[in-house]
Amino acid sequence: MITADDLKKAPVFACLNDTQREYFASRAADRRLRNGDWLIREGDQPYFCVLLEGRLKLYKKVFGNDQEMHEYKIGDFMGEVPILLGATTFASVRAHEDFTRVACFEQIHLRELIQTSSDCSALIMRVMTNRLASVQQRTVETPTSRVLVVGSQYDLDCREIRNFLSMNRIPYEWVDRERDPDRVPKCMPADLTGPAVVVDRAFCVGQPPTVRKVADALGLRTTPKQKEHEVYDVVVVGGGPAGLAAAVYGASEGLCVLMIERNAAGGQAGTSSRIENYLGFPNGISGDDLSERAVQQAIRFNAEIVLAREVKNIFPIPMDDTRGGYCVELDGGDRVRSKAVILATGVDWRRLQAEGVDRLIGRGVLYGAAKTEASTVIGKDVFIVGGGNSAGQAAMFFSNYANSVTVLVRGAGLSLSMSQYLIEQMASKCNIKVEPYSHVISVGGEDHLETICTQRDGEPMKTRKADALFVLIGADAATNWLPENLQRDERGYVCTGRDLVYLAGGPDSPEWKNRRQPFLLETNLPGFFCVGDVRHDSIKRVSSGVGEGSMAIAFVHQYLALRDKAQ
Repeated sequence: MITADDLKKAPVFACLNDTQREYFASRAADRRLRNGDWLIREGDQPYFCVLLEGRLKLYKKVFGNDQEMHEYKIGDFMGEVPILLGATTFASVRAHEDFTRVACFEQIHLRELIQTSSDCSALIMRVMTNRLASVQQRTVETPTSRVLVVGSQYDLDCREIRNFLSMNRIPYEWVDRERDPDRVPKCMPADLTGPAVVVDRAFCVGQPPTVRKVADALGLRTTPKQKEHEVYDVVVVGGGPAGLAAAVYGASEGLCVLMIERNAAGGQAGTSSRIENYLGFPNGISGDDLSERAVQQAIRFNAEIVLAREVKNIFPIPMDDTRGGYCVELDGGDRVRSKAVILATGVDWRRLQAEGVDRLIGRGVLYGAAKTEASTVIGKDVFIVGGGNSAGQAAMFFSNYANSVTVLVRGAGLSLSMSQYLIEQMASKCNIKVEPYSHVISVGGEDHLETICTQRDGEPMKTRKADALFVLIGADAATNWLPENLQRDERGYVCTGRDLVYLAGGPDSPEWKNRRQPFLLETNLPGFFCVGDVRHDSIKRVSSGVGEGSMAIAFVHQYLALRDKAQ
């Protein structure tokens, strides 16, 4: 319990009389920390805190790593800056000594303290001003990016690396060798024509640079930590909303979780410029911000996340092997064992059937709408094929950069396939035009997209200038690599739960060897679960994917309990 005498040790309370100190002491929380415990984490709601005993250090996350910024002395206070600015905490505070003791106050009590004493107010404002000045100095001294990418706008490898960096929230600088030759660093070989990547201003990634090489240079985990004799409780394949939810809930409930993602956590949802119908975010949230928060949650709960690796095969381990379960094989030959598997790979963009498209992929014709393309469409004429929410979000985002955005829709309009809030937002933009009953016939250009030929029902074909064509016409399940006996529907989507009953004969079919009914999200392979867009008849929404990912963990627990009982 905090007493008035405890507060008297702190200069900010020393100027109060005993009665005033007793008032604030009665409202303080007595936080006792051990060495290594976090008092507060970056992004949390702030409290006004005073160090009474022990040691505290301030850490700021810089390029994904916690960097020590300041050490507090006994009597120091903290938390006034975000409270008075109406923001979340800018940094994290951690104990560096056992028996560290902190008095913590609600935000309203800081405001009461400022109003109670002019001396206290002056001290708080003086410290706050000094801290804001130090933030300004650190901003000047901190590099703006970790990675320098040199390459052409139409170089496929360069674009893949840039997309990887952007989706993983890694700040980078891109120099287009063709448009800005003067900005190419002198250290680059003059005869180098392909992309080049420099990390942390010192390490030049080996030629030719690849996403995997860049990830390794950045210190991202690309290899599972599991030793040969160890077994994960569950391996999550795919890092979209469903996979991230499974990783967060699984790790938070004590399971040993590995999540494998071939590109970046967030999946297709991570490329959305703004998701405005997700519960709890009235002003919307970008896909990459939502993904970053989920990744930080998963890491905090000790989930293991491996990036830039692709799962090539999954096969059951014979039941006579006491370790049982599944073997998950990655590209490069690495293998890990797991008691259960959650498939959350999502889907791939459906290909546009139009003449010339395949030849110009990555050279003006793009599947999806990555935010990294914003700088490439400034002042240009952009076309988007598709009428779903993804197309609407892309149109709204690119309209802030492009001269014009034309949305081509096969049907009569957007009302049957797009949320009403997006339709209304698009209507408010003067440079967005929607063309119904339109089809792309062909695209043209030598080394990059220059023209697009379209046709509206009942009208002649029309060829016009085009600088970029973004294709968002739905998606297909890419499940050919999965075990042959894994049951899918006619379009390749994976069947689970009751759909096994209606589509594939259910628990009485020869593929199902258990007496029990399959769990709701379980495939015909016991312990093999499927969630998100790749699952048959799933609802293609971020919130649905998150819900399925969290539900799957509940079923994994039940499956593991049955498995342990059987052994």
